[in-house]
Amino acid sequence: MTAPQSPPTQISEQPPAGGGLSPRMVLALVVLLVIAGGVALLTTNGTAHRAKAPGYDGSAITPPQATPRLQLRNYTGEPVNLNRYRGKAVLVTFLYTHCPDVCPLIASNLRVALETMGPAQAARTQVIAVSVDPRGDTPKAVAAFLARHGMTGRMKYLVGSPRELARVWKAWGVGSSKDLEQPQFVNHTAIVYGIDASGKMTTVYEASFAPKEIAHDVPLLASS
Repeated sequence: MTAPQSPPTQISEQPPAGGGLSPRMVLALVVLLVIAGGVALLTTNGTAHRAKAPGYDGSAITPPQATPRLQLRNYTGEPVNLNRYRGKAVLVTFLYTHCPDVCPLIASNLRVALETMGPAQAARTQVIAVSVDPRGDTPKAVAAFLARHGMTGRMKYLVGSPRELARVWKAWGVGSSKDLEQPQFVNHTAIVYGIDASGKMTTVYEASFAPKEIAHDVPLLASS
């Protein structure tokens, strides 16, 4: 698998002013258009591309690709290996706890998606978030973030050292860097990957996805 050669979209975390959309929120609406080339480069033969495919509400990665390695620790200290979740639909996203807008939106919409699909289907789904802020995402901060967005026990929130996380970001085509003007914020790629039951990266969702899109796609991912 080749690493993405074009830089992924990075969106500055800045709180909205005057009740309007922050620059991050505006850019999140078009993030998939910009990162399409990066997703394509996750293939070993260079033929993958993003496109709407019959059946999926999200954007499909065609053909589905083997997922990069993902083996870190949950914020509780529990070892987490993506390969353990074969047979389930897995949703992988990249967040940080002090994010003022897009990360809370993603977490809350994932919760709504799980509730929309119902208990039986939710049991066949694993949600995983990978930290893009290794210093700020302390166990206490992560626990508070998950509780705030109703995702305690529903989301594995993976943390690690800057070096460990940087390897994961690179493998998954995700950018993460401190904002130079406002260092309390992080510029990062804001997407959700859909992994099917066989472990293939199959769909991708922009930060502003509708919960019903994922609720619709999860049964398809879990049965693939």
